[in-house]
Amino acid sequence: MLIAHPSAPPARVAVLLEDPHQKPQAEALAARLCVPLTTVADPALAPLFLAVTACRLELRSADPTAGGAVYADFVTGKSGFRRHWGGGVRQQPLARAVGLRGTRPLTIVDATPGLGQDAFVLAGLGGCVRMVERSPVLVALLADALRRLAEHAEQRHEALPSLSVWQGDARQVLTHLPPEERPAVVYLDPMYPHRDGSALSKKEMRRLRLLVGDDEDAAELLVVARGVARQRVVVKRPRLAPCLGDQPPSMAIHSKNTRFDVYLLE
Repeated sequence: MLIAHPSAPPARVAVLLEDPHQKPQAEALAARLCVPLTTVADPALAPLFLAVTACRLELRSADPTAGGAVYADFVTGKSGFRRHWGGGVRQQPLARAVGLRGTRPLTIVDATPGLGQDAFVLAGLGGCVRMVERSPVLVALLADALRRLAEHAEQRHEALPSLSVWQGDARQVLTHLPPEERPAVVYLDPMYPHRDGSALSKKEMRRLRLLVGDDEDAAELLVVARGVARQRVVVKRPRLAPCLGDQPPSMAIHSKNTRFDVYLLE
């Protein structure tokens, strides 16, 4: 589900039309995001471009030395492997942290989804995951990935994981959820200056940080999440990082470079 967002994204993004056959889609996207539409990635126009190609949306840098395109993808690569082999195992630290076990359905809000990797893993393991993202550009990338996943699943007669994206500030979205829609788990993976344990590459992290900045309100989001989640809040942190907002967790689950701080609410 896509929710309209009243505010425009930063002016540092423009829509780049690469495939002329996609002109109507590019024009609609630029209008929806309230950003310029161009056919040339001119750095004088913007440092970041949301490129409309023949097969997907890509976030590109106007700096030719900044690396290739960044995009959300639930079909190929690691996501494709996880989908083919059932999403992984529930004994992995992420699944243990959110409390996935047995066949019990679990509703999860990923309030800082980024490019959706962790949300996709959780959905592949049987969670019902709603991604809530405030950046309209990231929402467009995630929605495009979900569209391609649906097309792929239809072609191969595969079942779709329970995964959706909403647009909005997670603090407001969570606060205004009716009681019957409160999730069992809220999952947070806020930006951090040194992200050794992140699922994102350095290129992706630089691009996303330029797009959305730092999550300076992450500690406030944790407070809101703890007041809304029915069972627990999980915060993904680098292994040696301090607790978010100096709020000590009930327990922590560790992997090689990452720590999941778990705030139990039951």
